[in-house]
Amino acid sequence: MAAAHKRKYRTKSSKKYCQEKFCCLTDKAIAEFTCIQCKTDQCSSCESALHKSKLEFSFHDRTKIECQPFEELCQIASLLNDLDCPDVNFADLRCEICERNFCLQCFDIYHKKESRKTHRKITFKEYKHRQESAIKLLSPLLTDSDSLPFASCVQTTESFDSMLSFNSLNSDNSVSSTPDLLPTEPRSDLISLSRELEDCQIDERFQDCTSFLLVNEQETLQVNDADGFINKLKCDREDQVKVISIFGNTGDGKSHTLNHTFFGGKEVFKTSVQQASCTVGVWASYDIDNLAIIIDTEGLLGVTTNQNQRTRLLLKLLAISDIVIYRTRAERLHNDMFYFLSDASKAYSKHFTEELRAVSKRNNMALDVTNLSPAVVIFHETQNTNILGQSGDQPAEVILRNRFKELECCMDFSDLKYVGTKTNRDLCTDFDKLKRTVRELLDNSTIRSRRKPEIVFKTFQILNDKFSGDIEKHLYETFPDQYFTCNVKCQSCGARCCKSMNHSGVDEDHMADKAHKCKYQHQFENKVYFCKKCHRDGKEVRVVPKTSSSKDNVWLGVAKYVWSGDVLECKNCGIIFRSRQYWYGNPEVENVVHEEVAHVWPEGDKFLIGTHNAARKLIDGISYVAESIGTVSAKPTKVMTDWMTDQIAPSYWVPNSKIKKCNNCEKRLTEEQKHHCRACGQGFCDDCTSKRRIVPERGWTTEVRVCDSCYRPNMTDSNSSTNSDTQVTARKVGESISTAIDVMATAVNYPLGMLKDSARPAYWVPDDQITSCCVCDTEFSIKLPIHHCRACGQGVCDKCSMKRLPVPLRGWDYPVRVCDRCERKKKSP
Repeated sequence: MAAAHKRKYRTKSSKKYCQEKFCCLTDKAIAEFTCIQCKTDQCSSCESALHKSKLEFSFHDRTKIECQPFEELCQIASLLNDLDCPDVNFADLRCEICERNFCLQCFDIYHKKESRKTHRKITFKEYKHRQESAIKLLSPLLTDSDSLPFASCVQTTESFDSMLSFNSLNSDNSVSSTPDLLPTEPRSDLISLSRELEDCQIDERFQDCTSFLLVNEQETLQVNDADGFINKLKCDREDQVKVISIFGNTGDGKSHTLNHTFFGGKEVFKTSVQQASCTVGVWASYDIDNLAIIIDTEGLLGVTTNQNQRTRLLLKLLAISDIVIYRTRAERLHNDMFYFLSDASKAYSKHFTEELRAVSKRNNMALDVTNLSPAVVIFHETQNTNILGQSGDQPAEVILRNRFKELECCMDFSDLKYVGTKTNRDLCTDFDKLKRTVRELLDNSTIRSRRKPEIVFKTFQILNDKFSGDIEKHLYETFPDQYFTCNVKCQSCGARCCKSMNHSGVDEDHMADKAHKCKYQHQFENKVYFCKKCHRDGKEVRVVPKTSSSKDNVWLGVAKYVWSGDVLECKNCGIIFRSRQYWYGNPEVENVVHEEVAHVWPEGDKFLIGTHNAARKLIDGISYVAESIGTVSAKPTKVMTDWMTDQIAPSYWVPNSKIKKCNNCEKRLTEEQKHHCRACGQGFCDDCTSKRRIVPERGWTTEVRVCDSCYRPNMTDSNSSTNSDTQVTARKVGESISTAIDVMATAVNYPLGMLKDSARPAYWVPDDQITSCCVCDTEFSIKLPIHHCRACGQGVCDKCSMKRLPVPLRGWDYPVRVCDRCERKKKSP
């Protein structure tokens, strides 16, 4: 590390930065002008501001800074379009194979350790000197001579070999000892030969091995089905495979480890020397020797827009893996490895185990669920420090488990292995011990048995669909529950729902951890009551303040509410409390109930202590009376109505049952109103009884309905009567009541709409906030009025609220209107 740090600062940047720092727009503003009088390099903003601040400054001589020639700078961008020299450095070295100039930093980036041995380099200063100097010949050539010019030193095989071996691992700071011979242009066959030498070291079995993107960084599967997954793996459908995945921090060489452990060094998984991560998402390949699906993952602690989303993706991959390799390249093991494996262990036992059992049962998979946890291999590489267990005091696995206990981290995986290697700086990493350990775990089927690739894909597909969706960002503490649990929080205390993500059906209601107690807030009134006597007996019977008991009817209940106040009624103990039972000295409610503070979930039941539905019950009662009154005041077209009118009719009236047609025009009266002439008592239609006069002989002292035959306009008032007034008294009273009822029905109907909002219970959603039905989502209009579900308080249409059920927790002990959703929820087991 020290040598690399030293080489970096030996490289000189061609960029010039502003030296004034007067009004720069950025931290390192690029200088564009040089002021002779100020003797500084200045950016455009500082140059403009400074030389306009005072009149004498405006006469300063400024020259524009020109870009350095391309031949003098690092030329790595001409080889890699997506990679530029970070500081546009001056060239330090010349590669004679690439025919490009490099700074020290970019030469190490572009030339890997293997290619340094075959690429020839010289210092850029020497390269310029050669370009400027002419070749001096030892003897003059004749004009007709066919001989070639020769140099002062013949290039032998030994000198050629010394040039090839110039770029060794220890020659970063060495000075070139290139012979005096001017090298010729590099031959294309030499370049291809060097590439063939690198490729020929790879076993032929791995020549066709490739990797493919399985899941992108947004947790989206890039393979549509199991057939596509098998085709991309290039394996047989009937193969029995295991899954090996690798985890670790970014830049620790995970892809490089997989390439050398399973594919003989072939770059199946992309590697890079750049700062940007070369592995984005999840990549997969197939190892035909070990019959294993190899999965390469994105590194932890890397730059990402949502670290939590990436961690959730990695944990889902860990759930389907049989062997997990945690790769770390550090002098000492860091805590982030222990925390990640601990979180993975908790997530596996809490969220994945049951889900994997459900997957195997739902799809009839031959998946062993006795012990599903994978085996973990910690691959630790150091350079200067000893590996674990090297001193011989304790085995490495014992030291690791003690470290988990010290950090209070759980470790419930089926097996834990440690593979350590100490790598000399000049040597390559030894992967032989890791190969042997992985092969032993692959051969061990006591924990995890092999399965078909189709089962592997289906299992991951189900887990990926189950645990998906938006997740919070910028969380500084590791909290794996939020990756897999519902993201709804209590509005009162902020506690999270502890149920599984996207839970539905019988688990529709949210629930917080029992250890997390909620806090009371007045605006939510989230205090609930339980009968204290039943609570002492081990029964949880919830009671709510109501206007009336379950045995009282609406009118009697409202009357008792006005006199005695709220009532608390237990289904086992009956009425246990009334708020105004006595004139004074009423007992406190705490003496008869056990209080608890409940969580308040958004769009869920509001746990209001006071249901305050007395006014609504009164409105409903008035509406019921108004409907009854309207029925009574309607025209007597039914048989029962006709019978009732006959009971109060005078004795000389013809009964309604015998009137089939008008006595005058003989019009059938099946659809028309039947009327009686107060004089003769016969039945007539409305047109034939349009006249009115007094009929004193029948006891009618005011103008009443008579037929055309009985109408006599010149008749004077007379007090004589042939019949007693008692015969028509009942009919007179009935007509007066009918008229009064008509007026009352109209008067009651009119103000109900105005009273509804003021009588609305607290948990009901106001009408002005309701636009559509909460069940079918149909928009409300004049033709589609709004109704309220007595259980949830949401707006619902009549079609979606046909059911009637009692809702005792809201104070409705008798069947009332409920929406279909609450009705299904109540009937679900």
